[in-house]
Amino acid sequence: MTDTWDTVDRLYAWIAAHRDLPPQQDVLLRILKLSEEVGEVAQAVIGATGQNPRKGTTHTWQDVEAELCDVIITAMVALRTLTPEPAEVFAGHVRRVAERSLER
Repeated sequence: MTDTWDTVDRLYAWIAAHRDLPPQQDVLLRILKLSEEVGEVAQAVIGATGQNPRKGTTHTWQDVEAELCDVIITAMVALRTLTPEPAEVFAGHVRRVAERSLER
């Protein structure tokens, strides 16, 4: 996962280099970006299942997969925005979730 976190760090640096907002506002907007991405997942699911009669089937399940990946990447960058050690924070959290959910 190191390569993934290295890429996340590079994405964070790229975003930070183009930031023109105060740091606190940037953090809030980085987290709000997750809502936008989740909305795109919902739109893709609706499109993949053809639930909008006016539009019909507009997306594929591969589109849903891609949108879910965007959510994950956006969350990882948001986590990196909050801490310089996102990999450690994430690994610790996964470990705690596994302990309370899997090891019973």
